[in-house]
Amino acid sequence: MDESADGYYLELSSSVVKFDSVSKVTNVFFDDTNKQVFAVRSGGVMGVVVKGPSPATSTDFCMEDKGPVVSIKFSPDQKVLAIQRSKSSVEFINFLSGEMDAVEYSQNCKGKSHVILGFLWTNNREILFVTDHGAELFQVVPEKKSLKVQKTFSLAINWFVYCPQTCLVLLSSGTLGNQMYPLHVKQGNINKLSRFDVDIPVVPKPPKLCLLERDITLAVLYGEASIIILRHNPRGTGSPGAEVVVYTLLKMMTAKKTHVLRLDLSGRFAINVVDNLIIVHHQASKKSLMFDIAMRGETDGMVTYHQPVVGLQPIKPFTLSLPPVPSPVHTEPTQINCELYSPNWVVFQPNIIIDAKLGCLWAVELNLQPLLTMINDKCLLVDFLMKRADSKPVVIQVLQEILEPTVQNYSHLVVVAELFDHLNEVYCSFLQSEMQSHIGTPASSSLSVSPSKLPPLSPKPWIVIDQSDMYTNVFSKFVDRSRELEEGSSGKFEVWVLLEYIRSLTDFHIPVQHYLYELLINSLVQHQAYYQLHQLLQYHVVSDSKPLACLLLSLESLYPAAHQLALDMLKRLSTANEEIIEVLLSKQQILPALRFVNSVGSVDQVSARKFLDAAKATGDQNVFIGVFKFFEQRNLRLKGTTAFAKGEHCDIYVKHYASLSSEQTV
Repeated sequence: MDESADGYYLELSSSVVKFDSVSKVTNVFFDDTNKQVFAVRSGGVMGVVVKGPSPATSTDFCMEDKGPVVSIKFSPDQKVLAIQRSKSSVEFINFLSGEMDAVEYSQNCKGKSHVILGFLWTNNREILFVTDHGAELFQVVPEKKSLKVQKTFSLAINWFVYCPQTCLVLLSSGTLGNQMYPLHVKQGNINKLSRFDVDIPVVPKPPKLCLLERDITLAVLYGEASIIILRHNPRGTGSPGAEVVVYTLLKMMTAKKTHVLRLDLSGRFAINVVDNLIIVHHQASKKSLMFDIAMRGETDGMVTYHQPVVGLQPIKPFTLSLPPVPSPVHTEPTQINCELYSPNWVVFQPNIIIDAKLGCLWAVELNLQPLLTMINDKCLLVDFLMKRADSKPVVIQVLQEILEPTVQNYSHLVVVAELFDHLNEVYCSFLQSEMQSHIGTPASSSLSVSPSKLPPLSPKPWIVIDQSDMYTNVFSKFVDRSRELEEGSSGKFEVWVLLEYIRSLTDFHIPVQHYLYELLINSLVQHQAYYQLHQLLQYHVVSDSKPLACLLLSLESLYPAAHQLALDMLKRLSTANEEIIEVLLSKQQILPALRFVNSVGSVDQVSARKFLDAAKATGDQNVFIGVFKFFEQRNLRLKGTTAFAKGEHCDIYVKHYASLSSEQTV
């Protein structure tokens, strides 16, 4: 089936990771730091199979059964394996040479009565124990088979979550579990960030733990560390249903409530983050909602309230291929349709879904093509697409479609103008940031954007549609298509679109490239809009340049006034004296060329041979004689003699002058 037509913007990755499913003898664990699945059979005696995103992170081995495994994780460099089997200690096995070491070593948490809630590898040789009484950071020394405590942090803890991308640990404390303590773990240190409290819609009586680990997601959204909290509002008449609250960790110091995502649903939810989008899966409806915090929404000045980018939509159905099972009676089916939003699904960050019963791991992926028909507002659609990775071809497609010369699109002129402003707002921001990165100072005012044009949130765009993209992929094809129709309205539409894009570039103080002007001038000539062309040039709507002047010269046969317009443009440039001389000589305007040379003070530098050759080509003896005497006078003034130097290669013209003189004498 054509993916562009199937209507599913979310899909499971085609490259599924298969592992042994959960059973009486097999336990399955997932390490969201290394993205590895561990299938532990019979405590490890019957083998541990590790499946990772690459062959380097996939392995298998056997280990002694020393009790039920609670958690198991490799260090990021795959050299040390940590295994938790008890509430108070973690065992370690070295894989320094790639092979499993026969000797294990262990580390107890510091408090005798403390319970280890979990552990985290923060780098290749550092591990953090999180207990019900705080956090303990250890340095692992595999060569000595020992650990050394580096930092500790004391706090009564209910649960914790971790984000490997930012090394951020979020600890829950307090009776309700809503006291949040962010820790930034880096380079042997635990940095305590500002505590914040999460609002609880209804406090139970007596108070009890009501904010749970499953309701918290740590992510990175548009380069900012973010804390995503699922809040279940009480059911009842007028209840808005559940909502998602986003706290942004400003400069990795203070958490600030910045966004609220309105779900208008109740039930069980799970959250993934895909390409800076928050995907909320709803189990009851077996559909998902998509939110983009970079899009505009209602705001009270502090918090922005968002609706979904598109309504509830299901994930694309997934068919799992199975190895054929030979049978003397019948052949087992080799494909099964996976149950989507299954109760067996477990969601990990940022975009992992695991079906432990089926033994599958997928990544949730975004398919942009179906969104072209789901988001009707073209400006909103383009704003959304430009924040997505690898979306340039899709944005180009949207632009090509809206500029298709149809009667319907002729009525969308205002939308096209607004669309160009959206594109160039991002383009201008990109040019500013590029300039700042090169010179290390605020960007020049020539590329400044007025504050009124800046959006309230300006995350760095994934893509930029510049003038070259527009010319090559949009306008050139648009002009060709418009001319194929040969309708009066299509010609006007063509010129209007090009003018509107140039207007938008100018509004954002972006220098317009000459090839866009060339396209506009050719369009005006093609549709015989000479008056408009003359007006544009006369009032300098089109910027002067040598390529444009040359283009105007080439159009003289179609529009005779273009010759003088080109000369005027070259004169205004003041750096095109040579070009002006060439143009005048090519038109056999020898004497005007000499007057121009004299006016700009370059008489002593011009080539006598060039002028003599042009004068001879006119066939007018008087013109040639006049030019010859002009340069004789120049020679006399500069060298004290009327003779031409050998290097000027004027012998042929001296002989021609002599023959003309002898004829006149006779």
